[in-house]
Amino acid sequence: MYTQFFKLKQSPFSIAPDPRYLFMSERHREALAHLLYGVKGGGGFVLLTGEIGAGKTTVCRCFIEQIPANCKLAYIFNPKLTVEELLLSICDELRIELAIDAARAGAAPSAKTYVDAINGYLLRSHAQGQNNVLVIDEAQNLSAGVLEQLRLLTNLETNERKLLQIVLIGQPELRTMLARPELEQLAQRVIARYHLGSLSAPETHAYVLHRLAVAGAAGSPFPRRVLALVHQLTAGVPRRINLLCDRALLGAYVENEAEVTRAIVHKAAAEVFPKQRGGPARARAWPTMLAGLLAGAAISGAAAWQMRAPAPAVAGKALARAPGKTATPTVASLAGTPAAAGAALSTAPAISSPAAPPAQPLAHPSRDQALRELGALWGQALPAGAPCEAAGALGLRCHQGHGGLYELNLLDRPAVLTLHEGQAIAYAVLVGMDERGITLSVGGKRQVLDAGALAARFDGEYLTMWRAPTQLREQIKVGDHGADVDWLAAQLAQANGQAAPRADTPLGPAMQALLRQFQSRQNLKADGLAGPRTFMRLNQLGGVAEPRLRAPARTEK
Repeated sequence: MYTQFFKLKQSPFSIAPDPRYLFMSERHREALAHLLYGVKGGGGFVLLTGEIGAGKTTVCRCFIEQIPANCKLAYIFNPKLTVEELLLSICDELRIELAIDAARAGAAPSAKTYVDAINGYLLRSHAQGQNNVLVIDEAQNLSAGVLEQLRLLTNLETNERKLLQIVLIGQPELRTMLARPELEQLAQRVIARYHLGSLSAPETHAYVLHRLAVAGAAGSPFPRRVLALVHQLTAGVPRRINLLCDRALLGAYVENEAEVTRAIVHKAAAEVFPKQRGGPARARAWPTMLAGLLAGAAISGAAAWQMRAPAPAVAGKALARAPGKTATPTVASLAGTPAAAGAALSTAPAISSPAAPPAQPLAHPSRDQALRELGALWGQALPAGAPCEAAGALGLRCHQGHGGLYELNLLDRPAVLTLHEGQAIAYAVLVGMDERGITLSVGGKRQVLDAGALAARFDGEYLTMWRAPTQLREQIKVGDHGADVDWLAAQLAQANGQAAPRADTPLGPAMQALLRQFQSRQNLKADGLAGPRTFMRLNQLGGVAEPRLRAPARTEK
């Protein structure tokens, strides 16, 4: 309808998941990084939550596309299933054949029949060097009984890793479910978790412009002040942004306006978010006007399409019966110590011992105390009150992030972690990550936890330090020049085995290309802007003396 008016190739704000319109904000990239880290982390559960329309499915699609070649995926998007239906769905997705005794050939398979077949399949896959990932979307709809069965499926493990990785994707109430006492054992096995928040105001601006550009727009019919209002009315939720912007463009077309105004956006919000603003009479204004021009059929059809709910999945057909009975291996303990690869598993019936309650992490009552302990790892006695400000005078910078264990493993440096125990908040210093687990320090006293025990209390917020050259700006961008740009150029040249450019060379296209290449190779956001994460990695590769996570943390002299 409005596409020709605004010279667009197609509607830019359709809520259909068109991969051409994929926009990955920093939050979406962090969520994706958590999922990928979880897959490589040795099995167990990975948790991704977010509000309706926050982009969980977008992240899930990207995750599925990037799963390593040796991983086989099972995807379940309708989790309102019984235990037997869930197990059947897993068998269907992984194409596992059942082995049913002749005496029971006429009876419906039991849960044990499915579990035996799944366990046997996972062992064969592991022997062939294959991993298996089960993704469950809308996981907030899972019953407690089904969640417990999923936990039991992750009992199967070798001395190195668990044989089934389970990714749970759902709305915020999924976090509340896993906090129940009866699901404590499952919560212990969550090795990575991330809550996908909404877009910031700048990200909302970039998101709208990105979709318009993909649709062929030469410019933007949304002025900056209007985009600020769009963010305010949608709270930065991508699906709400799509609904509001689509209706706003329709309104501008009906009113023959080349630009969307704040009045048009308010009117559009009253129509698409009737509980938020306006009433039924106003909500019908533009569709009624357009009906006089275009007979209204498209409007009612579009409204019906937008409100249509996805149809429930249909249970798979009965599986083919394979001759013989698949033996089921013994389940290893969750708390077992990692040993050499390839340790054999017995073929006795699977049993499960109750998991111990998660260890209570040692913790500082204040972040100030934890930061002073962190500074000591860099050889600095920071004063109480404002340790980060004092660190700056000593050549250290504080960097606060929200990337969780994946990002901390990438940065490879100690950090202060923010821990949650109910409503209480405390802090601990992360000083090590290795095959033994996660090592925390509080006042010099150390404690080793498994990733699941930590993930139950750590939501990804951390603060770390790094050594910074004198007068280094927080971020270096194209066109900047000076001593800090000279330092960046020298570091990039060293990383690429090249000669450093002459002094006072501005950061231009050639240097930015080197910067992007470096960021991409280091699994950093390749945006061509040099910031703390890029500086940290350059320090590591340049041999700057800083404490590390993947080696015993030490105090420098």
